[in-house]
Amino acid sequence: EVQLVESGGGLVQAGGSLRLSCAASGISLDEYVIGWIRQVPGKEREVISCISSSDGFTTYEDSVKSRFTISSDYAKNTVYLQMNQLKLEDTAVYYCAADYPFCSTRVANYRYWGQGTPVTVSS
Repeated sequence: EVQLVESGGGLVQAGGSLRLSCAASGISLDEYVIGWIRQVPGKEREVISCISSSDGFTTYEDSVKSRFTISSDYAKNTVYLQMNQLKLEDTAVYYCAADYPFCSTRVANYRYWGQGTPVTVSS
């Protein structure tokens, strides 16, 4: 059974930082890529970052580039999203999801999903 479990969300002031974790089981980071997808209330989900752990390839959506960093830990089968310089518009539910075999910007491509973790950025 494939499971993706996010953690690390919460309430943070604008300009602050959070680190999200995505613990994966039932899949190997060697084969699957992991994306971070967020959903702002009232809007569609968007892929903001993705990592292919096997070759270190990463992608970032323009609005988070230079502020967010995605990384992975093979030993823990976990992917992280370090979020710095958080803005009010980063408030969303953040999901991690697995795709195979390449990173995609299409939300529908992601096969397995976590339950999501909420991030609220306050002024």
